Amino acid sequence: MKRSLISSAFALAFSFSVLPLHAATATPNSWDSLQPDREQVIASLNVVELLKRHHYNKPPLNDERSVKIYEGYLKLLDPARMYFTAVDIAEFDRWRTRFDDLLKSGDLEPGFIIYKRHLDRLEERLKFALAMLDNGVDKIDFSVDESLETDREKAAWAKDRAALDDLWRKRVKDEVLRLKLAKKEPKAIQELLIKRYKNQLSRLDQTRGEDVFQSYINAFAQTYDPHTQYLSPDNAENFDINMSLSLEGIGAVLQSDNEYVKVVRLVPAGPAEKSKQIAPADKIVGVAQGGGEMVDVIGWRLDEVVKLIRGPKGSVVRLEVIPANNAPNDQTSKVVAITREAVKLEEQAAKKSVINLDHEGRTFKLGVIEVPAFYLDFKAFRAGDPEYKSTTRDVRKLLDELQKEKVDGVVIDLRNNGGGSLQEATELTGLFIDQGPTVLVRNSDGRVDVLADESNGAFYTGPMAVLVNRLSASASEIFAGAMQDYHRALIIGGQTFGKGTVQTIQPLNHGELKLTLAKFYRVSGQSTQHQGVLPDIEYPAVVDTKQIGESALPEAMPWDSIRPAIKPELDPFKPFLAELKARHDARTAENPDFVYSRERLALAQKLMNDTVVSLNEAKRRTEQTSIENQQLAMENTRRKAKGEELLKELKTEDEDALPVEEEKTKPEDDAYLTETGQILLDYLGLNSAVAKH
Repeated sequence: MKRSLISSAFALAFSFSVLPLHAATATPNSWDSLQPDREQVIASLNVVELLKRHHYNKPPLNDERSVKIYEGYLKLLDPARMYFTAVDIAEFDRWRTRFDDLLKSGDLEPGFIIYKRHLDRLEERLKFALAMLDNGVDKIDFSVDESLETDREKAAWAKDRAALDDLWRKRVKDEVLRLKLAKKEPKAIQELLIKRYKNQLSRLDQTRGEDVFQSYINAFAQTYDPHTQYLSPDNAENFDINMSLSLEGIGAVLQSDNEYVKVVRLVPAGPAEKSKQIAPADKIVGVAQGGGEMVDVIGWRLDEVVKLIRGPKGSVVRLEVIPANNAPNDQTSKVVAITREAVKLEEQAAKKSVINLDHEGRTFKLGVIEVPAFYLDFKAFRAGDPEYKSTTRDVRKLLDELQKEKVDGVVIDLRNNGGGSLQEATELTGLFIDQGPTVLVRNSDGRVDVLADESNGAFYTGPMAVLVNRLSASASEIFAGAMQDYHRALIIGGQTFGKGTVQTIQPLNHGELKLTLAKFYRVSGQSTQHQGVLPDIEYPAVVDTKQIGESALPEAMPWDSIRPAIKPELDPFKPFLAELKARHDARTAENPDFVYSRERLALAQKLMNDTVVSLNEAKRRTEQTSIENQQLAMENTRRKAKGEELLKELKTEDEDALPVEEEKTKPEDDAYLTETGQILLDYLGLNSAVAKH
């Protein structure tokens, strides 16, 4: 798409309808004078027109969407309903079904009014919290039997300021208690929270009109789908195509999650992934440079946190992290030290290994090819370098080596592979099929483009399994889906991420718009969107699918299907799936790693549902001790079964944490990988037995 998509008709005169503000505050604030400027008005009209003409769904901008914009904006500004009162909401309700008309006419004023009211209320709440802390945290009575509901997404709006005061009294009490349970001294707790709230208060004065505009236009854009977003001129430089900020230096993709910054995924072979101490859904609450002071970043904007994390290659950044597997109310953190470095292409390259497995009285040799990403060295490719690196070229070479080693089958390991080059997903598919379509791309006008493998013959025709998990996304899902649809491989592991949409960046007069303009479909006609690829044999999830994955995102586009590109053929795996699953279940019923994964997930889901926390210290300590004992027992049961040293307490890293060396483990030590091999060997045995009859 070119800039010509933007209508020149937008260059016209605009008028603003000035709406009455709420009762005047005692003293004017720095943000009171914030108003939309002409550039922003033109940009908003550009966005309206682009979404109308080019978004994949082309849904109408009407009263129904206006309600979505309104509710999305309130959720963006006040997700836990802790700032606005019912009186505020009653006043805002006048615009509930008018945002469509306002946006079409370039009237941004209501968006600014609501945002500025949010800043007023935020200032009031921070000052209330600071006044409470000034009385001393030792004055807070933790013997009272009262509780706090932590999941307030659908709670009623507070009736008035008095109701908010009571809510915030409990919130501050809860924050103090969490830190107390994390073994911090009262003086340190008071200093930390006062500093946190004062920092947040001072940042309110730094709010610019651009911050307001970006928030409001994104509340509009994201009613279409979660990957359609507006980028301000500043943020356009920082955000990657996935809109989550791909960090130079540690290799992690982050996003805002209420007051926290959450890890979405780790870049394969990046410093964070190699540390083995950070996982998706972890929350970053502090950042320190080398051995410097830890800066509390709760309540900070995503771009501000990114600036702290970035730094020169070779330098150390320390992150204070609340692990995702903590209970929702457990603020126990650990400190992870990471040496910043660039992610090298050769470190993301496909790798092979061989595992020897005993199965039904025989020893088998299986090849494993780990594919961390779908990469292509475009620069070398375009320059005509015959030695350019690509996923397909590397996997072809590794397959050749494995076949010379006479392996009995191959496992393609796509766990944690976040995708990459679509061309490579297509070409890699071509190594395993004779010829034919590999993926379908349906555009917003309904046209379906078919990408295909044109070469005759498959390079590898032997037995094969593909191992996936929730973090296998995009190009990984296209390859795994093709292998499943062509009945070329058993798909084993977890439900994949479910990102099956294509975005493009469209420059505006002011900033950029990233919009969804196409959707991927498998050759069977099924979308990879939302549902992802469902494995033939499923493993316990390693991350909570309610927190990570396309289906966890608001307004995610649905799964659907179109006409298939290939004729359905007899599925050679289908007759054996029930028996394969039964054998897998029997084999893993006592497997310590599988038992641990199942129990950990069950505990995490139970804790996620416990959203009411006690503010009574004795009760809270009892609850926390019980959870820690369960987690320790689970870990030690696993260790005992594997002959490892038992722990006396759960490990947490301290402030003096140093970067750790990457642990070198044998492929046979990976329970998921060896079980995948056993399932593939089960199939070979069953299929061979049928063939003999």
